[in-house]
Amino acid sequence: MPSFPPVETASSIDQVIDQLSAVIDWSRAAPSRLGYFAALYRKVTLQVRDGIAAGDFDDDPRMERFDVAFANRYLQALVDAANGVSPSRVWAFAFGATDDYWPIVLQHLLLGMNAHINLDLGIAAAQTMRGEPLEDLRDDFIRINAILAALVMDVQEELAEIWMTLRLLDSLLGDLQDGLINFSMEHARDEAWRTAVRFWNLPEADWPAATREQDGRLLPIASRVRRPGLLLGTVTHIVRLGEVQDVGRVVDILA
Repeated sequence: MPSFPPVETASSIDQVIDQLSAVIDWSRAAPSRLGYFAALYRKVTLQVRDGIAAGDFDDDPRMERFDVAFANRYLQALVDAANGVSPSRVWAFAFGATDDYWPIVLQHLLLGMNAHINLDLGIAAAQTMRGEPLEDLRDDFIRINAILAALVMDVQEELAEIWMTLRLLDSLLGDLQDGLINFSMEHARDEAWRTAVRFWNLPEADWPAATREQDGRLLPIASRVRRPGLLLGTVTHIVRLGEVQDVGRVVDILA
């Protein structure tokens, strides 16, 4: 298992950004591929903070609470792992993959998104709206997903511009992101909303068991991202050989 940065959970969106920055700085020095997802996630959080400042959301204070609750599930997973406590299985899988040579940058990002969107997002939404109508959050929930989806596409285009092998294979295979696991951001968003509805309707005493069940359902997705079969596995190996080997430089590109 990899080593982990010394981070804490946050109580404001600025603290979230500070903690993500600490992960990124640590990952450059370590070096560690844990910084790949953190770099993408900080971009998302910066855009959410800018949107809150601009009044882009239906309820800006609520959006900050939602963003912090969402981010803290990732930060808590890092804290748990650093302290020898097992995080969710999908986060443990994503963290463990950062010690492997062969996953490409996009696979690391997708493993993080599988854990954070398919598990954490819906739970954070239900947590934010306890005692309030969940439907009131729906439009802002969709907006935060749209920000993430746009940034994932931007990152893939940036990487394809830098690594010719990824650009050529994308042109041959279509969207490599979809080719790996048919990972549709729209599908992930809808699944996360279903999770939010499920948890919102459950007594909180039932949340730990429901979280373990959801976690178990998502582990096969993580496995398919990491080992997508012979054809796509060969493709990702070719891409990996063409990627920049310097972890710090990759983090700088993503950040």
